[in-house]
Amino acid sequence: MDDLKHSSAHIATNDIPRKIPVLPIVDTNLFPKMVLPLVLIQKEAIELIDEAMAGNRMLGLLLSKRSDLDSKHTANDLHRIGTVAVILKMSKMEDEKAQLLIQGLNRFKVVKFLQGKQYMQAEIQVMASKNTGRYKENRALMSNIVEQYEKIVALSPGLPSEMGHMIKSLQEPNVLADMVASTINAPVKEKQKVVELLDVNLRLKKVTRLVNDQLEILEMGSKIQNQVKEDMDKRQREYYLRQQLKAIKEELGETEDERLEIREYKTLIEKNLPDESRKEAERELRRLSRMHPSSSEYVGATTYLDWLTSLPWQEKSKDRLDIKEARNILNHDHYGLEKPKKRILEYLAVRKLKKDSKGPILCFSGPPGTGKTSLGRSIAKALGRKFVRVALGGVRDEAEIRGHRRTYVGALPGRIIQQLRKVGKNNPVFLLDEIDKVSSSYQGDPSSALLEVLDPEQNFSFTDHYLDLPFDLSDVIFLTTANVIHTIPPPLLDRMEVLELNGYTEDEKLKIATRYLIPKQRDANGLLANQIRFTPGAVKKIIAGYTREAGLRNLERRIGAICRGVASEVAEKKTTDLVIRQDNIKKYLGPVQNMPYLDLKIKTPGVVVGLAWTPFGGEILFIEAVAMRGNQRLTLTGQLGDVMKESASTALSFIRANFEKLKVDETFFENHDIHIHVPEGSIPKDGPSAGVTMLTALVSLISGKRVCPRLAMSGEITLRGEVLPVGGIKEKVIAAHRAGIKILILPLWNKKDMEDIPDHIKDNMDFFFTDKMEDVLSKAFNI
Repeated sequence: MDDLKHSSAHIATNDIPRKIPVLPIVDTNLFPKMVLPLVLIQKEAIELIDEAMAGNRMLGLLLSKRSDLDSKHTANDLHRIGTVAVILKMSKMEDEKAQLLIQGLNRFKVVKFLQGKQYMQAEIQVMASKNTGRYKENRALMSNIVEQYEKIVALSPGLPSEMGHMIKSLQEPNVLADMVASTINAPVKEKQKVVELLDVNLRLKKVTRLVNDQLEILEMGSKIQNQVKEDMDKRQREYYLRQQLKAIKEELGETEDERLEIREYKTLIEKNLPDESRKEAERELRRLSRMHPSSSEYVGATTYLDWLTSLPWQEKSKDRLDIKEARNILNHDHYGLEKPKKRILEYLAVRKLKKDSKGPILCFSGPPGTGKTSLGRSIAKALGRKFVRVALGGVRDEAEIRGHRRTYVGALPGRIIQQLRKVGKNNPVFLLDEIDKVSSSYQGDPSSALLEVLDPEQNFSFTDHYLDLPFDLSDVIFLTTANVIHTIPPPLLDRMEVLELNGYTEDEKLKIATRYLIPKQRDANGLLANQIRFTPGAVKKIIAGYTREAGLRNLERRIGAICRGVASEVAEKKTTDLVIRQDNIKKYLGPVQNMPYLDLKIKTPGVVVGLAWTPFGGEILFIEAVAMRGNQRLTLTGQLGDVMKESASTALSFIRANFEKLKVDETFFENHDIHIHVPEGSIPKDGPSAGVTMLTALVSLISGKRVCPRLAMSGEITLRGEVLPVGGIKEKVIAAHRAGIKILILPLWNKKDMEDIPDHIKDNMDFFFTDKMEDVLSKAFNI
C-alpha cells in the first residue's frame, strides 16, 4: 500500500497547467480551499491518479449530471465549471480500489476536452472570484450567514460546535461562502450553482438562501420531534395515572372501572360464542380493556368484537321438511322444470330422513330468465329458512369471499360472513348467483376461495381472514347459478351437481304468462283484472313476433309495456276495460320485430336450415351456398369460427370423393368457385354441428335439387360420411318447433335425448335419426 502526502499551501494560480486530467464526481462537490475524501473503483480513474501522482498531482473535478457510479461518464454528462484540486494523500487497497484525500485550489472552466488517453483530459481556463466592491453589503451578508450557520450547527448533531467558531473567524467573503456551502446539507445541484458563481456578492446571496432553507427544515424537524416527545410523555403520564387509579380502586374494592361497553361485550361473548372462539374473543376483550378509548387501535378492536358477537354462531332456522308442501310450493312458483323440481324434492327428502346429511351443492345452469334464482327462493320457502343471494358477476378479488386481514385500514369480513350476520341465522339457503362470471386478477382468484366454501368436507371450519376464527358453514345450503358451465374452473365444477334448466316452449310460455306474468305486471301498473285482459292469440303473437329467447324476461317486458300503455289510457279516462288481441298489439309494441322468413328462404337450391345452441337457448341457422365460374376456390363468410370452416371443407371433400355415389357432376368443381354464407354476419358462429347442413346445402347446389320444406338438421360429419352426435338437443328442438319446422334430422346417438322433449312437441314434429350421410340426403331430398 502506497502512502503519499503533499501540501497545497505553496501552489499559486500561475502554477496550474492549462491541460489537466479530469475526474468526474457524483453526488458531491468540491470547493476551493476545502478538503474532500474520495474512493475510486474504476480502472480509468485509478490510471488517471497514477499519472497525476507521477507529475504535479493536480487534476480537475467536474460534477456529473448523472448519478450512477458504475457506468462510464462522457463529456456531455459533465458540467463545464469545476474545481482544480491537488492530491494530499493517496492509498491503494488490495481490491483494486484507491482512496484519495484532495484539496480544492481554484475554480476552472473547460475550454475543450482532449483525446488520447483512457481517462478524460481538458484544456482549462482558471477562473478567479470577482469582488464588485459592495463591501458593506457583503459584510452584512456574511454576518447573517454566520448567525444562521450557528443555529444550524446547534440543530445538527453531525456538525461539531467548533465549525461555528471557525466560520466566525473567516474574514474573506469568498472563502466563507465556499466553506458554508460545502458543509450544509443542500442538494448537489444547488451547490454546483454556488461553484459556478464568480461574483462574490451573488455567491453570498445564493449561500444565504441555502442556509435559510436548511435552517427552516431543521427547525421544522425539531418542532415535530418535540411534539412527538410531548405526546409520548403525555401518554406515559396518563397510563401511569390510570394504573395508579386502578390500584387505588382495587384496594377500595370498587369494580366500576369496567366500562359498560366492556361488560356488554363480556355478556355477549359468554352467551353467543362457542368455546373455541370464546378464548380468542376474551383475549381481544382483555386487550381492549387496557386501551384508551381515544386510540386508533381501540376502534379496530371494538369493530372486531362487534362482528364476533353479532354473528349467528348458534342461531338456526327450524327446518320444515314437509315434502308434500314443498312440492306444492315448487309447482305454485314454477311451471314446468320437472327434472330440476324432482331433484330438489329428492334433496329435501334425504335431509328429512338424515338430518346431518351433507348433500351436494346444486348448480342451476341455463339461459337467462329460466327461473334459476327463483328456484333458490322456493327451496328456502319450502324449508322455512332464510334466503341469501350474493351476485358473483365481475368479482375478481379473493377478499370478496374471504375478507381482508385486520392489518389493513377499513378491513371487513368477506361476503359470506357479512350475509350470515345480515340474516342472523347460520343455516340459510345461500345462492351464489352467476358463478360462471367470476374472474381472477392480481388481487387473487375468488374461485379458489370458493373451493373451501362449496366443499362439505371442509366448510365446517371456514376461516375468514378478518375473523381469523373457524366458522361452521356445514348447515348452510349452498346453491349456485350459471348461464354456461364451460367457464367454471374444473375443480370448482367438480364440487357441484349441475341441473340444467332448458328453455321454455311456446305453450309453456303461454301458460306462464297467463298464470304469473300478466297478473304480476297488471298489479305493478295499478290495473284491475277487469281493466285489461289478454287473449291467448295475443300472447302467442307477442312470444313469436316480439321476443326470441329461451327464458321469459323479454316477454315480461313486452307485457309490462302493454300494461303501461293501457294504464295511461285508463288514467286519461279514454277506456275503462280493454281486451288485448292480435290486431291491437301493434298500437302498444310497434311493428312485429321477428320476421317470419322461413318459407321465403328455402325456395332455391343451396339453402338448408340448420340448428345452433347459444347460452341464451337454441336458434335456427340458414346455410346458403352459391356457385360461380372460377377455379375451385371455396369462400366462407358470416363470421365463422375455425371448427365451422373445417366442417365446410370436410363436406366439400366428402362430396368430391363420392361424386358417383351422390350422382353429382365431377367436372362441376373444376370450373366453379363455391361461396358458403351463414346470414346474420355480425354474430360470431362456431361448432361442428352444422356439418350435415353444409354438406346438404352443397349437394343441393350442385344437383339443383331443393330440400323438403320445413326441414332442419343438426350433426357433425366425418370424411367417411358418418354423422356424429352433438349437444344442446332440447334447445335446438324447441327452437325448431318455435320456427315452424316439421321434420328434424338428428344423429342416431342423440335419440336418447328425446326423453327431455315435451310430448306436445314430439307429437307435432317428425324426427329422423341416422348415423349415415347418405340417409340424411335421402330424407332431405325425399328420394
